[in-house]
Amino acid sequence: MNKYLKIEDNDNVVTCLQALKKGDVIEVDGKEITINQDIGRFHKVAIKDLKKGDLVYKYGQIIGDMTEDARAGDFIHTHNVESTRGRGDK
Repeated sequence: MNKYLKIEDNDNVVTCLQALKKGDVIEVDGKEITINQDIGRFHKVAIKDLKKGDLVYKYGQIIGDMTEDARAGDFIHTHNVESTRGRGDK
């Protein structure tokens, strides 16, 4: 079973299809990424370094803005992403 789901080439996060532990390694697009924190099933992990203000792409769609820097392998969730979906001000 695949450990993650990536849909589009421009995605900068992937969805974990199983829980991942700190230190696990996944290979995405030929690049090895070490997981930096425990990440639960169906949560997101960065597959490249992201800076505060960067757009987050999942399934080819913008799902939010980074509110802080993150490294490849970091857990991506509400603590470091502000949603842009369904907002009239974004």
